[in-house]
Amino acid sequence: MNDRLYFRQLLAGRDFARGDSFARQMVNFVYLLGDRETGEALVVDPAWAPGEVVELAAADGMRIVGAVATHHHADHVGGEIFGHRIAGVAELLEQLDVPVHVQQAEVPWVVRGTGLTEADLRVHDATEDVIAVGSLEVRTVHTPGHTPGSQCLLVGGRLVAGDTLFLVGCGRMDLPGGDPAAMYDSLVGRLARLPDDVVLFPGHLYSEEPSATLGETKRWNPVLESRPREEWLSLFG
Repeated sequence: MNDRLYFRQLLAGRDFARGDSFARQMVNFVYLLGDRETGEALVVDPAWAPGEVVELAAADGMRIVGAVATHHHADHVGGEIFGHRIAGVAELLEQLDVPVHVQQAEVPWVVRGTGLTEADLRVHDATEDVIAVGSLEVRTVHTPGHTPGSQCLLVGGRLVAGDTLFLVGCGRMDLPGGDPAAMYDSLVGRLARLPDDVVLFPGHLYSEEPSATLGETKRWNPVLESRPREEWLSLFG
């Protein structure tokens, strides 16, 4: 089945949105994943220049049939940040009539930040759910902590983690909606228990390498170390 898996990691400011200095500064990743045989793909966190990402997918013979938001922050789904307007899911839907998959807790934030309506969203309210793309199944994993509705995606031995987990460190917990105790449960209780050979793909290029196995990440990233909750919170919360 992995032979059917289409997977691309795109860096904003380098692979697309090349003329956007703010995109180069923020170093966001956008992901394309789908079924090569059916030509259907999902776009994950389509911010900065969604039209260019659609074109990149089309150049690979892929048709975007849905979008997934790992969380609601403007550098991932579009909106206003630091006085800058970032194109995102709203602009994507002007071009394509596709659902935007979000976690239930993220709905009001996405609606407020992007201008979309709830009718534009495909809402997932379970801790784990499945998004079908062609014959592939993409598993969503609700991982609150950075935001209430943050979610990661598991497909073909790959974990697209948004801003929940980076190769070094994890997402901030001091922004509105952040929750250190929930982050502990998401990281130590869920993601750290995934197999070591799963490959981590983060939401930003905050490290020298763009990806690493979870086994490597567990050895070098202290936020995944198994330790008592209060000790973890005193160190990272």
